[in-house]
Amino acid sequence: MAGCRSVICSIYFVTFCTWERLELTFAAQQVVMEACQYFHGERYTIFAGVIMLDHVNLLIQPWLKDTGKFWTIGSILHSIKGFSARQVPLVMPHIGLWQDGRHDRLILSDRHFHSTVTSIDQNPVAAYLVKPSEVYPYAWSHLFH
Repeated sequence: MAGCRSVICSIYFVTFCTWERLELTFAAQQVVMEACQYFHGERYTIFAGVIMLDHVNLLIQPWLKDTGKFWTIGSILHSIKGFSARQVPLVMPHIGLWQDGRHDRLILSDRHFHSTVTSIDQNPVAAYLVKPSEVYPYAWSHLFH
């Protein structure tokens, strides 16, 4: 992130939640994870992500389109939410999947970037879904790929 001071290097921490804090099953979490990762490396880079029981956290950088404009966070999440909303009913019953909107913050420094990666990584531990020594299956990082 060093040296990034323009829109070209914009990285965002994004959170979006399930409708009425619906808890996703393991199979539904897998569907959502695959939806998040589908356009990684094509429309955006996800540096870190986690699919929790009732929300998703992503550290994401939109890519430039052929038109010279960037993919917007709104269009990226529309794709992720829309696809997963159509696929999750195949693996779990629910009424509504995603809340409208999202919370996003622009990452402003290397320190902010690294603290956000740590926060995403520790989210399943803080929620008592895994022990600190365990790997949470619905969390990933592309920092070293």
